[in-house]
Amino acid sequence: MKRLCVFCGSSPGFDPQYLEAARGLGRTLAAADIGLVYGGASVGLMGAVADAVMAAGGQVIGVIPESLKKKEIAHAGLTDLRVVASMHERKALMAELSDGFIALPGGIGTFEELFEVWTWAQLGHHQKPCAIYNVAGFYDGLTAFLDSVVASGFMKQNHRDMLVTADTAEALLDKLRAYQPPAVTKWIKADER
Repeated sequence: MKRLCVFCGSSPGFDPQYLEAARGLGRTLAAADIGLVYGGASVGLMGAVADAVMAAGGQVIGVIPESLKKKEIAHAGLTDLRVVASMHERKALMAELSDGFIALPGGIGTFEELFEVWTWAQLGHHQKPCAIYNVAGFYDGLTAFLDSVVASGFMKQNHRDMLVTADTAEALLDKLRAYQPPAVTKWIKADER
């Protein structure tokens, strides 16, 4: 893995553990010589993870749409800041530049970005790992819900397993490195479950 994309909040959240986890992930990526690809902002968890990678001597590529450049306060101190025309271009370029994806705590944008790349993996558009960094149990409710989706017959277990979860940066990197995409297609026959 040369670069990992991190999706996360442009807010720091209320629990200080979120900021510390973002900084710790940044230091862990830099120590492993893995570059960061992220949304290009200087604020919230986005700024914290980027600053930590840069402070530890790592490489950071930020990708931000022109419309958010001022709202999210584009980070001026990155290795490479790319300004694009739309959110669609942002996500496509971030995916193209990355060897895997991690979601730190965040809001609607973080969830949407994670679910889109996970869907792409399920459909076979890429074979890159998708992961949740479950800081302080932030994603416990989501992972329980996803398990209930499997139990209800709307997702296969192997597709659920494509979204790896860990509660430390080191464990997360280990799981991303060990990731093997399933060899099963998304499509099922009417008589299959």
